[in-house]
Amino acid sequence: MIAFVAALLLGTALATPALAHTSLRSSDPKANARVDGLTKVSLVFSESVRFPVVLVRGPDGKRYESGDPAVDGPKVTQAVADSLPAGKYSVAWRVVSTDGHPIEGEIPFTVTGSAAASATPDASVTPTTSPTESPTESPATPGVEPTVTGTAEATPEPTFTRVGDESADDQAQDDGGRVPAWVWIAVFGVAGIGIGMAISMRKKP
Repeated sequence: MIAFVAALLLGTALATPALAHTSLRSSDPKANARVDGLTKVSLVFSESVRFPVVLVRGPDGKRYESGDPAVDGPKVTQAVADSLPAGKYSVAWRVVSTDGHPIEGEIPFTVTGSAAASATPDASVTPTTSPTESPTESPATPGVEPTVTGTAEATPEPTFTRVGDESADDQAQDDGGRVPAWVWIAVFGVAGIGIGMAISMRKKP
């Protein structure tokens, strides 16, 4: 009987340290949490820990932890790289308790992305075309005619020339330089009469 009690007490004494291992009490982010963004990971254990290792893995397998984790008694803090893309992540951690027993675990969480960062401005900038300025009229000055800006091109009217027609000026010049026909008729008539009289006078004895 005494031997049985001694064995029971010895077994209880040996089992107590095993049941007193360090455990994770809280974390930020929490398991299966949905966050807009993340700048650091915080782990709080039941007692002081040593040699912490914290890895932050993204949906593409890339690691996003920055630098080494900092330990302050039972609390471990790990900085995270900026601008985490939206997706599913996991925090894999490993620490060593005061009795030298290593413990580890994994915390899954999801980054949804903040509304301000994910919002894409859909308002496009439309170039503004300035209207064509109309000519400005200067105020009228008494006694001075307004000046019209711009050159008005006059379309010349087509002129038609008939072949064989002479202008009035050419006819006037021609008429001024010619002798009238009746003058020549009178001259030739008088000359013919004179010639006839001379011939008739020669035939008479």
